[in-house]
Amino acid sequence: MSQDPTASASAISVRDLHVTFSGGGKTIRAVNGVSLDVAPGEAVALIGESGSGKSVTLRAMMRLHPPRRTRMTGQIRVDNQDVLALDKRALARLRGGTVAMVFQEPLLALDPVYTVGQQIVECIRTHRKVSKTEAQALALKALEAVRIPSPERRLAAYPHEMSGGMRQRAMIALALSAQPKILLADEPTTALDATVQIQVLILLRELQRELGLSIVFVTHDIGAAVEIADRVAVMYGGRIVEEGPIRTLLRDARHPYTIALLQSRQHGMDRGQRLQTIGGAPPDLAALPPGCTFAPRCAHARAECMADVPGAVSLGNGHRVSCTLVEAPAVSECAA
Repeated sequence: MSQDPTASASAISVRDLHVTFSGGGKTIRAVNGVSLDVAPGEAVALIGESGSGKSVTLRAMMRLHPPRRTRMTGQIRVDNQDVLALDKRALARLRGGTVAMVFQEPLLALDPVYTVGQQIVECIRTHRKVSKTEAQALALKALEAVRIPSPERRLAAYPHEMSGGMRQRAMIALALSAQPKILLADEPTTALDATVQIQVLILLRELQRELGLSIVFVTHDIGAAVEIADRVAVMYGGRIVEEGPIRTLLRDARHPYTIALLQSRQHGMDRGQRLQTIGGAPPDLAALPPGCTFAPRCAHARAECMADVPGAVSLGNGHRVSCTLVEAPAVSECAA
């Protein structure tokens, strides 16, 4: 495989990633040829329905899948390191030190038998050469940075003693305590109420700009993507079907699945108007169709859609669509 010239300039560079899981006599093709670049300081959202491959792609970037039943092929470079080739020690340094993750449910991600402060101190001392006293001071600063009230008291609190929104802030503080360059967020606001959701999204955006972080944010909520992302990659059936700047996709979405997602939102609808839905069901990842995975649910599908997986068409300005209904613009249009 030839090296992409932009890969060395990317915080994350994924090329032709395939992830399959084996078990129970089945092979689940969860990710099927994903390629994605995330620039330093950029926030990218992966959006799509449950089962589209978003979280699997995210966790592959840190090699978090169980190795015995997982097969990954392709290339993943994080901070110019080949993640799939790292040994255990190098992988341990990468996790937390270079790239950190914020999980969907902090009550499960945080250790219930240790205080929040103890867990942050442990992370700091694992990745930074500081004394225990210095680490405790840095842990306090980490909680202050995520706007937790009474941070001194929260250092001594156990996860179950904190509210959902406060636990999520503590999880963000833990993830950022070792000063990583990249933050992966796996639907971190799904379990929170609407008011707390927007607070956490604003906090993540502010921290990203202050610290120059690269962020990959997984969500099924386009509204959340609008708040945090510079660019969006829409996933379906383990593939990226459309990708581009957030404003471009909101204004000029071209893939039928992206359009359907946008139309299924309540935003902008009149009172009493019926909410539009996407008919059919997501594909069986153990028996994917030979062509476009969305074709069985697409009102515009043609025979060619069922035959072959469509390639990506570039529409300019980083906007790419994988759909047989979309044609590449003429050279004169691109130049214009």
